[in-house]
Amino acid sequence: MTAQNLFREDLGCRRYDLDWVRIGAFMLLILYHVGMYYVTWDWHVKSPHASTDIEPLMMLTSPWRLSLLFLVSGVATGYLLARQGAGHFLGQRSTRLLIPLAFGMLVIVPPQSYLEVVEKLKFAGSYAEFFRLYITGFHGFCRGSDCLLLPTWNHLWFVAYLWVYTVVLYVGVRLAPSVIPWLRRIAEKRLSGLGVLLWPIAYLVAIRLELAPRFPATHALVGDWYNHAMYFGVFLLGFSLAGARTAWGALERTRWLTLGLAVVGWAFLVAYFGAYSDDAAIPPMALRLFQRAVYGAEQWLAIAAAVGFAHRHLTHDSAARRYLTTAIFPVYILHQTVIVVVAHALKPSHLYPPVEGVVLVMVTVATCFLGYEAIRRVRLLRPLFGLERGRNASRDRTARHAAPAAQRLGVEFSVPQDIN
Repeated sequence: MTAQNLFREDLGCRRYDLDWVRIGAFMLLILYHVGMYYVTWDWHVKSPHASTDIEPLMMLTSPWRLSLLFLVSGVATGYLLARQGAGHFLGQRSTRLLIPLAFGMLVIVPPQSYLEVVEKLKFAGSYAEFFRLYITGFHGFCRGSDCLLLPTWNHLWFVAYLWVYTVVLYVGVRLAPSVIPWLRRIAEKRLSGLGVLLWPIAYLVAIRLELAPRFPATHALVGDWYNHAMYFGVFLLGFSLAGARTAWGALERTRWLTLGLAVVGWAFLVAYFGAYSDDAAIPPMALRLFQRAVYGAEQWLAIAAAVGFAHRHLTHDSAARRYLTTAIFPVYILHQTVIVVVAHALKPSHLYPPVEGVVLVMVTVATCFLGYEAIRRVRLLRPLFGLERGRNASRDRTARHAAPAAQRLGVEFSVPQDIN
């Protein structure tokens, strides 16, 4: 049985809710990475006014925002396989993900690393001198045993991980086509009621307890086992949910419950990390284990609340959705470099930090969307940022939008700028 047949009965309505969730999640990254400039957590460049003041706000999304993207990517991959079948799937996905990744590592990311060594290591060379070191894999930028590995993908690690998970899933589907109906049956049976909360929470808590202490997050792909268990698990869950119906209804019905529990979990984590942020304050082991369990539960509760409310309230289409769906991947590729460069440039102005933060957000958003407007008009630039090559791609998408409902859903979810 083909992937098209497995999913065809569920392609009759447009999942605008997941489009809005994906757009919102990527826009949150801009706010989050601006926040990283002002908190005490390590980042590429730091404000001289960095403090713990906004760290509780950062904790609102820190546990779950990227897992949410992998979940939506898994759902989108399910619909994409349904439309294309396995034959051309991997080649098209690789083109749409690996070209922007390679271009990003070569052109977009290096200014971040350059300003990082300028600020942290007082590197006095020019950007051209640094770039020669960057592309030759220089590993001499070190603070003690902590060395900057070059070249790097920085925030584009998400694209690399997504491609790897896509390959793993593709191989599984090709070797065992029955995996799709098997996953779907599990989703329908186990995730139709409270199971849609309990089973993902149990999994995320288990890996948080067992893997997180042993494999700290690195985003280096190799050896990043806790992140792989988390992100690939959520990606596979999204793929399973692509052909299910009852689970989405359950998420909608429990949205207020999950929101309330997520707020309680967030309050506990803020209190815990506030009390034990000092290295001299060591929590009891039982409390530490409880914190890890709460963190794991928080990861799914917040996601469940987000998609539940979206499933209830964000089911409409608009010109804004169509525009942002296309724009969001180029904006994502550009945003962190813009933040780092603008933040570094603003330092001599000595602006009041709240004012500077607002300026930084506004300049980043404006620059990224202006960048997208330029990119989408230049045929040679479009594939470098994950867009369809033709300049009339937006007109083509409009024509496809008028196609039959089953085809429309598959096509809309297949575009690379959705990061699916």
